Amino acid sequence: MRAIGNFFWFILGGLVMGLAWWVAGIICFLTIVGIPWAKACFVIGQFSFFPFGKEAINRKSLNQEDDIGTGVLGMIGNVIWFVFAGVWLAMGHIMSALACFVTIIGIPFGIQHLKLAVIAIAPIGQTIVSSENAVMARSEKWRKR
Repeated sequence: MRAIGNFFWFILGGLVMGLAWWVAGIICFLTIVGIPWAKACFVIGQFSFFPFGKEAINRKSLNQEDDIGTGVLGMIGNVIWFVFAGVWLAMGHIMSALACFVTIIGIPFGIQHLKLAVIAIAPIGQTIVSSENAVMARSEKWRKR
C-alpha cells in the first residue's frame, strides 16, 4: 500500500514540493551561512518525494539525549529558518493540502502535506525514520516517564 501511495504522491504533487525543498537547500548552501539548513532541506526534500511509511521525529525523542539541533541553538536556527524559508514552504504545503482535500481520494495526500507543513515550520532537530521506528521511539519515551 505504501508503494502505491508513494507512486501516486510523487506524480500528483510530491515531485513539485520535493524540488521546492531542494531549491531551498541549494539557496541555503550557496549562502555558506545556511549550510546547516541546507542539509535539513535535502533530507526533508527526499522525505517529501516519498512520505508514506516514514515520519519526522524529534532527534531527542529518538536518541533520548540532546544534541546541538535539539537545544537552544536548534530553537534559534528554527526561528531564523521560519522567517526566511519555512513560512513559504509551509504555505506551499498548505495550499497543496487544500487542493487535495477537494476530492475524497486526495484526503490521504492532503494529510501528508499538512505533516510536511509542520516540518517546514521547524525542521532543525528533526530526523526522518520509518513509521515503525517512530512508534517504537515514542513508546519507549512513554515507558521511561
